[in-house]
Amino acid sequence: MKAAVIDQYGQVADVVTVAERPVPAVGPRDVLIQARAAGVNPVDHLIIKGFLRAGELTQPLVVGSEVAGVVAEVGGEVTGFAVGDEVFARVDPRVGAAFAEYVAVDQSLVAAKPRALSFTEAASLPLVGLTAWQALTEQSQVGPDTTVLIHGGAGGVGSVAVQLAKHLGAHVVATASADSAELVRKLGADQVIDYRTEQFDEVLSGVDVVFDTVGGQTQDRSFAVLKPGGVLVSIVPIADAEAKQAQWNVDARSFMMRPHGEQLAALARLVESGELQPLVETTFPLADASEALQKVERGGARGKTVITIPA
Repeated sequence: MKAAVIDQYGQVADVVTVAERPVPAVGPRDVLIQARAAGVNPVDHLIIKGFLRAGELTQPLVVGSEVAGVVAEVGGEVTGFAVGDEVFARVDPRVGAAFAEYVAVDQSLVAAKPRALSFTEAASLPLVGLTAWQALTEQSQVGPDTTVLIHGGAGGVGSVAVQLAKHLGAHVVATASADSAELVRKLGADQVIDYRTEQFDEVLSGVDVVFDTVGGQTQDRSFAVLKPGGVLVSIVPIADAEAKQAQWNVDARSFMMRPHGEQLAALARLVESGELQPLVETTFPLADASEALQKVERGGARGKTVITIPA
């Protein structure tokens, strides 16, 4: 099968190639997915550059974090999935391997693809959807009568977080560029702040939850808008978190999403009910996986970049 691989850690443009690899072996709990599309995410760059490595590479590594496709084979202990089912999954981050024609995934990480979505749309959802859901429901308790500030409201994670926060009943404020403001409002934001012309920490206060997808100065300035006892949740590490919690009398936590098939199925139900719609900006064929990764690395996206894989 064809797959996007690296033989060594390094810069995307230098190390990512498309090569022939064996079809993955199917374990007793595995679902073998004939991939139709795979989402591209910033975490893929961390893997490619070696920031998440457990050791040096001893064989080519297939990269990629999320996939949608058709079940081609199931292991002997698999229940709930059968050959021919349309599914999607956030793959085990210890294994990766989504940028390939076939992907083996433990059944606990797989969910039925929403009928309302194309494979391309479905492949864009697992990582960002689970990240946003866990940030808003596990790392914080977003619900009615809460105000949530979401940074990067037009991005992959942010665009889903806006919709989920609205579904949970929150008053939603998001930062975005002016040319993305109308889009973010349509996703459910009650207020959009143009981060290029407005200082969010000068116009906001008393916020219950900040969901930070940006980091840096944006993260640092976010403490000032939280009410006492508020929560800052970030997918970017928080420097000196304990000191900042004490200074501002808030809770501050960073986290990394974990794959979860049941939560993914819950997100699929929100898609079917019309409360959640993934946002895809650009697609690339598998042969151009390196270009797709470099595009995501440059940032500034409105939604997700997805690699398409012909049947």
